[in-house]
Amino acid sequence: MTTYRIGQIVPSSNVTMETEVPALLRAREAVAPERFTFHSSRMRMTRVTPEQLRAMDAESDRCATELSDARVDVIGYACLVAVMATGPGYHREAEQRLHRRTVENGAPAPVVTSAGALVAGLRTLGARKVAMVTPYLRPLARTVVDYLGQEGIEVLDHAALEIADNLDVAAHDPARLPAIAKGLAHAAADAVVLSACVQMPSLSAVEEAEQQLGKPVVSAAICTTHQLLRALGLPAVAPGAGHLLSGAYA
Repeated sequence: MTTYRIGQIVPSSNVTMETEVPALLRAREAVAPERFTFHSSRMRMTRVTPEQLRAMDAESDRCATELSDARVDVIGYACLVAVMATGPGYHREAEQRLHRRTVENGAPAPVVTSAGALVAGLRTLGARKVAMVTPYLRPLARTVVDYLGQEGIEVLDHAALEIADNLDVAAHDPARLPAIAKGLAHAAADAVVLSACVQMPSLSAVEEAEQQLGKPVVSAAICTTHQLLRALGLPAVAPGAGHLLSGAYA
C-alpha cells in the first residue's frame, strides 16, 4: 500500500479546499488501495478583490518551496480566480513556475492549479458549452467567463453571487446550489459548474444537481482532485463525486 503526500497552496482564509479534497480522496480510499496525507501552505487573503488576489499570488512561490520541504508528491494551487484574474492562459505559466521552485529545492513535484484543472476537467468531459455558479463579484465572475472562453469553453449563463468576504463564501449553504443552477439557462450546456471556486462548498450537492439537471456537474474542487490523481498516475476515481470521478474518465 502506497501513501501519497498531497500539498495544497491555499489562501489564508480558505477553509473548504482542505475539507473537500481530503473528503474526495478518503472516499477513494474505500475503493482503492492508495492512501493520502494532506499538507498546506498559506497565502494571505481575506477579501476576494483584484488587489488582494494579486498580492496573494505573489506568495505562491514561497508556498511551493515550503511544501517541497515536506517532499510532497503533488501540489495543488487552490485559488481559481487568483490565477484567472492574472490573464489568459496564466495557469500554464503558474504551474510551470511553481514546479521549477520544487525542482530548485531538490524535491520535484508536479503542480496543478484549480484554474487549469477546471479547464482540463471540462475538456475531459467534452464540454464545450457550460452554465456556471460563482460566488464572485460581477467583474471577477466575468473574468472567469472570459478566461474559459479563451480556452474554447463557452459559458452560456452564469450566476455571480457577489460575496466579497472569503469566509462568507465558505459559509454559503451548498444545499442552495442545485436550485441556483437549475435557474440558469442550461438546456444547451454540456455540463454545469456548480462551484467555480474552491472556497464555496458544493460537494454534498453535486450528485443531487446531476439528477435534477440530467447532465454532468462538476466543481473546481472535483476537477482539481481529478487532475491531482492524474498527475500522480493514479486512476481518477472517487465515489459520490459526480460523473467526472465516476470512473468513466479514470
